[in-house]
Amino acid sequence: MNRLAQETSPYLLQHAGNPVDWYPWGEEALRRAREEDRPILLSIGYAACHWCHVMERESFEDPATAQVMNERFVSIKVDREERPDLDSVYMDAVVALTGSGGWPMTVFLTPEGEPFFGGTYFPPEPRHGLPAFTQLLHAVADAWEGRRADVLRSGANLVEHIRSSSRLQPSSEPLAEEILAEADRNLRALFDPTWGGFGRAPKFPPAPVLELLLRRGEEEMAARTLDAMAAGGLHDLVGGGFHRYSVDPKWLVPHFEKMLYDNALLASVYLHAARRFDDARYRDVAERTLDYLLRELALPEGGFASAQDADTDGVEGLTFTWAPGEGAPEELFEEFEGGRFVLRGELDDDTRARLLAIRGARPQPLRDDKAIASWNGLALAALAQGGRVEAGARLAEFLLGPLSTPDGRLHRTWRDGVAKGTGYLEDYADVAYGLMELHTAAGDPRWLREAYRLALLAVELFADDEAGGFFQTPADGEQLVARKKEIDDHPTPSGNAMLAYVLLRLARIWGDDELERRGASVLRLVRDALPRAPTSFGWMLVALHQYLAPHRELAIAGNPSAPVARRALAGAAATDVVAFGPAEGIPLLEGRSEVDGKTAVYVCERFACSLPLT
Repeated sequence: MNRLAQETSPYLLQHAGNPVDWYPWGEEALRRAREEDRPILLSIGYAACHWCHVMERESFEDPATAQVMNERFVSIKVDREERPDLDSVYMDAVVALTGSGGWPMTVFLTPEGEPFFGGTYFPPEPRHGLPAFTQLLHAVADAWEGRRADVLRSGANLVEHIRSSSRLQPSSEPLAEEILAEADRNLRALFDPTWGGFGRAPKFPPAPVLELLLRRGEEEMAARTLDAMAAGGLHDLVGGGFHRYSVDPKWLVPHFEKMLYDNALLASVYLHAARRFDDARYRDVAERTLDYLLRELALPEGGFASAQDADTDGVEGLTFTWAPGEGAPEELFEEFEGGRFVLRGELDDDTRARLLAIRGARPQPLRDDKAIASWNGLALAALAQGGRVEAGARLAEFLLGPLSTPDGRLHRTWRDGVAKGTGYLEDYADVAYGLMELHTAAGDPRWLREAYRLALLAVELFADDEAGGFFQTPADGEQLVARKKEIDDHPTPSGNAMLAYVLLRLARIWGDDELERRGASVLRLVRDALPRAPTSFGWMLVALHQYLAPHRELAIAGNPSAPVARRALAGAAATDVVAFGPAEGIPLLEGRSEVDGKTAVYVCERFACSLPLT
């Protein structure tokens, strides 16, 4: 066993038995590289990654390959989900070098952490234009020893590229409706009118863009995409929920890993679509997705696991696919590979339950059972929007308890009773978002106050007071070769986009112009890019839509289950903000009380409120 045996990440533990002398990222590894003047081989992946498993079997489990790594490098293994800051910095380097990125990511660094060469998957022998991994190892090590000046120059240039790409300057042009209109036009130009979605295969579910389309009333693009994704393949008709992406344009043949964040975001989108279209089909998809989360990913302590693997016993999709004679309706078969099939079509409830029981008796894929704060925040929002208030409250207690520090800051991850890592911008933003949604569903002012507290803490820890927006890492966090701002969706909403959205909504409840200015500062950083690349900035465009929307606030005093409160919420627009009381210290609720013992709804515009409705 190597040093990874002491880690909590399931991905790192998968590599604990490799003959590679792996280190986790940290001072011990960096110090050894400096003292021995060796380059660092940094390998980044995640537990549910199919090609990560392939490269491990082919290379990292091979004693001859491991010997080269051990003799010529200091090898560091990183779980990208634990360290999104490392993943972001070094992914920028790989994209700059190769034009594309992905996982497993393989990056070579100087002992000071500067990247000078990299790529993604490398095979054990030359193929498809890629060198054998051992060839690459020798070539890089020889360059380090024999052409050091070239290597250092390449590293310095790459670092400057990474830093310069993060130096965004705010636009002085107005934030206007024309930006959203142009984004709509460009989305239509990219739209696949046959199968929905945007662009060519592989196709990833564009949850933030779908949320934007629903808010903007672009119903055709939204409905076509939602219907095609739900038909089967990408959508797990048997167990509910969605796989990671499809390798074809029809959303038919999936890459089978299941991620918490995809399913949380898609549950929210289908719930929104069910309301907008008054269509029970969308509600059913959302409900089965939430059922999947609670059945397969819920942890006993209240949080949710991160993912299920694509592979079972080393075979991709083995658990989720079917062969003739295994009990599935063969008229729904669509070919996958190896004589196995995915299902597309309609299943009644009895058939679904029968197939789920059959599937449950099979070997199951690995579950990455670490809880990530930001992804759990998205799950909290989905549970709240779906009316799963009890499960949502339990998750909120987990986020504010085991996943928080004694002084109220957030950890990044939790597993087996151990919380670790600093919280990143997206953790604070997504958890605050989830708490706001839980407040709306439960009517408990505590959750709104906690969302406000975390949002203010995020401003304190991450804000760029000079240029605007927010850094990915806290001011007192580890100093990497660059301190970046994540602004585009990947595919979760960027921390900047989500915090902007949260701040804009909280600003309307607290009447706080400074919070609104902070939220708008994010939008000004990417104002000119938003309409040109709408598929990359779906949630940022949602935040802009919120910023430009008419101010309307609902202050509800009394029982959140009262018919007048339920009717008010049912009629609220997506851009309306809601606060439940009575409660002190929340400006929108100040002076708003029940009327003659009855629940009262105050409809306000910029804090000027109508007479209460009871």
